[in-house]
Amino acid sequence: MESQPALRRVDVASLKGMPKPAQKIRFDSDVEVWRTTRSYQDYSLFLHRLTEAVVGQFLPLANPTQSSAILGTIGALDRLDRWIDDIPPLDSPQRFGNLAFRKWGKRLEEEADDVLGTLLPSDYAAAIPHLKPYLLASFGSFTRMDYGTGHEASFALFLCCLTLLRFFQPTMDEEKDLVLRVFVRYLQLCWRLQDVYRLEPAGSHGVWGLDDSSFLGYIFGSGQLRDQNEIPVAAVLHPPLPATNLYFMSIMRIHEVKRGPFHEHSSQLYAIATGVPNWRKVNSGLFKMYEAEVLAKRVVVQHIPLGGILEWDAIPPSAMVPNNSTRAPWLSPAAELLSAPMPTGWWSTPTPRGSSGGVDSASSVGSDDPRNRAARSTPSTHFGAPP
Repeated sequence: MESQPALRRVDVASLKGMPKPAQKIRFDSDVEVWRTTRSYQDYSLFLHRLTEAVVGQFLPLANPTQSSAILGTIGALDRLDRWIDDIPPLDSPQRFGNLAFRKWGKRLEEEADDVLGTLLPSDYAAAIPHLKPYLLASFGSFTRMDYGTGHEASFALFLCCLTLLRFFQPTMDEEKDLVLRVFVRYLQLCWRLQDVYRLEPAGSHGVWGLDDSSFLGYIFGSGQLRDQNEIPVAAVLHPPLPATNLYFMSIMRIHEVKRGPFHEHSSQLYAIATGVPNWRKVNSGLFKMYEAEVLAKRVVVQHIPLGGILEWDAIPPSAMVPNNSTRAPWLSPAAELLSAPMPTGWWSTPTPRGSSGGVDSASSVGSDDPRNRAARSTPSTHFGAPP
């Protein structure tokens, strides 16, 4: 475990004089301003604290806490999930985006105050207008009928706000439950929304992206695996994978929704699996990639409401956490990677080489095979070979 600074506290009583969250990021220059604000520092620290809380923790949890805040939040997500049963998809010729999703979103807009009022104690009433914009932005765009990492970030910011307000306590146990119970439940709900209403990926990088819709599951999941040596990074190349951590769960989700060879439709994840020696480097590299490819991209974060609890005011440079590098140390020379034997173990179900689910070794792959080309590729600076 690595110690993290304490998360500041925002008094609910102080919200009466605070501006409500609103769109602040309209231009690329606004993104740079955001990265100097207290809200950015709060969010970064929050994610690091959550990651530390789940190191060495696996699913299912042996002794989950009975925190009323955790249970209440899971109950709220269960409520939203039941709405899908009430609002079935419409017969529609559209490949992406079933119009019934807009009806689901309309219900969320109409009942958000009640959802939050049911979740929060009565003395948190002043917080509802500050929290509502994050909740509404957490499940996709009801106009474009898509879902992506910006919506996922909105939900994480929603949890961050509730922790700053001390609805959730910044303790190791509660932060662990925020990831392995609340965030897992959120992902399950979002996956169902995507499947039932055929939501389009928002801002996908295509084959060169990490994942069309999600990112934080990979950060938290690699954090779970960070300090152990029994399960190698290359284990992800041997599905099916057990749902013991969020990284494996996210990989298996990809296998559910995509067809074709893994190295073709998920080349970045394949590069990580074949090029990174340990989970610690995976975790640190993913944090850097998240900052550069999600939080630093205007098209991703421009719709996230900011201000109020998540202050927009810049903080002094002396209080900033230095982080000059945004490179992820994924790739070693391709020849070494592809000639290495693929590991097997209790965490994997080995597939015979040459079958559709397996990954062939270099000895059976020609130099022009796309698997070799994928391994040699450096689609962004985050995946370049280390000096």
